[in-house]
Amino acid sequence: MRIFGVILAGGQGRRMGEADKALLRLAGRPLVAHVAERLEPQVERLAVSANGDAGRLAFLHLPVLPDDGSHGPLSGILSALDWAAPQGATHVVSAPTDAPFLPPDLTPRLLLAGEATGCALARSAGNDHPTFGLWPVTLRDALRAFLASGANPRVRAFADAHRAARADFPDDGAFRNLNTPEDLTAAEALLRGTP
Repeated sequence: MRIFGVILAGGQGRRMGEADKALLRLAGRPLVAHVAERLEPQVERLAVSANGDAGRLAFLHLPVLPDDGSHGPLSGILSALDWAAPQGATHVVSAPTDAPFLPPDLTPRLLLAGEATGCALARSAGNDHPTFGLWPVTLRDALRAFLASGANPRVRAFADAHRAARADFPDDGAFRNLNTPEDLTAAEALLRGTP
């Protein structure tokens, strides 16, 4: 098994005032750098799926995969599968750029849950976190067809169509998404240890 990873950074940041969330700073560093630091040790190779100028992410020294964003996170997952397959990867693990506290055992738990189908989503406190997923590269043609069909491009809908298992995690806070300026402020306070 060869597991690659992708950080999904193609969102438009509407609730952040149209800001590029990947570059928003938390504890003096871009959000995407926090995610890369946590995900990179868990995968063989890591890339970022993003729209716009790839040069803005050059500081990461990671491949930047074009993402037209027309189908939300699934566009980024498809870009990652297309990147990983010719390099011999068997699976891709995805995580969003605005979740800097992602679990250090994300990949092994997803792999364990997805043993039967090869596909799994993270879940905590009874809630799915669809952008945290394990995707077999063999699904790339199915995903391309799903997106071309005009179906509602929801990650959970595609995952469930392929019998995605759920990997349960005990720490719901590990999946905290920083969607608003208030979320970013709260995350800063959490890292400083202030209420």
